[in-house]
Amino acid sequence: MSGTLSGGCACGAIRYESSAAPIFTGTCHCRDCQRASGGASSSVLALPEAALRLTGEVKYHTVKADSGKTLSRGFCGNCGSPVTNRGEAMPGLVMIAAGSLDDPKSFKPAIDIWTSSALPWDNMNPALPKFPKNPPQS
Repeated sequence: MSGTLSGGCACGAIRYESSAAPIFTGTCHCRDCQRASGGASSSVLALPEAALRLTGEVKYHTVKADSGKTLSRGFCGNCGSPVTNRGEAMPGLVMIAAGSLDDPKSFKPAIDIWTSSALPWDNMNPALPKFPKNPPQS
């Protein structure tokens, strides 16, 4: 992914833009992401918070994630689309829901995390590195 990233919610009430390259991209298979996405996982890209321009009113639902740290899931109060995540475990970063990108085909996940919670019917890419929980922080 290169160039400007942009996206927003389904109804257009929330929009974002960033020219920063993602710090990482990945798919999380934790139980909380399964519930939040309504599927087997949640695919995100992490951006530096300072590089993200966000317009519109984001509503947040804060939970204690499987890691034990708090996670605030940002969504549109009008259409319910998931847009952002902000986590205590990664200060200074904002996770963007890959499905909210204007060009979601450009998203290329690099890792799978929380694979210990992956559902048996989830078809993960065997070529990607897998971590049973969070990857080691460098």
